[in-house]
Amino acid sequence: ASNYGCPEDVKTKLTYIAKNIYFHVDKATLQTISYEPLNQLADILTRYPNAKLTIEGHTDNTGSSAHNLTLSNNRAKAVVDYLVSKGIDASRLTAVGFGEDKPVTTNKTAEGRTLNRRVELKLEEN
Repeated sequence: ASNYGCPEDVKTKLTYIAKNIYFHVDKATLQTISYEPLNQLADILTRYPNAKLTIEGHTDNTGSSAHNLTLSNNRAKAVVDYLVSKGIDASRLTAVGFGEDKPVTTNKTAEGRTLNRRVELKLEEN
């Protein structure tokens, strides 16, 4: 019942897919390298029609907090838009941006900032 019938390996696949979603610098446009992982995500959502997904956008702390919040929201929405274009019902998808508020590591190094610029995919569990 948790995972909407999705096996645990699907959650692992979601983590892999999320780490392979890339955007152009300071934009919410997807890089073409992201299409294949997103197509895999659309396939998963097609196989599990009861699954709902939250797409979380995150940024590093470069730029203003307001800009980063807008950018992270727009990036999450870009993922939703892509999935909808592949036939996934928008009612199953939630986009939310956190800006720079939830870093996974320090923003004091280039490597840390790279890791903080990310999308996370979370199956909704009721």
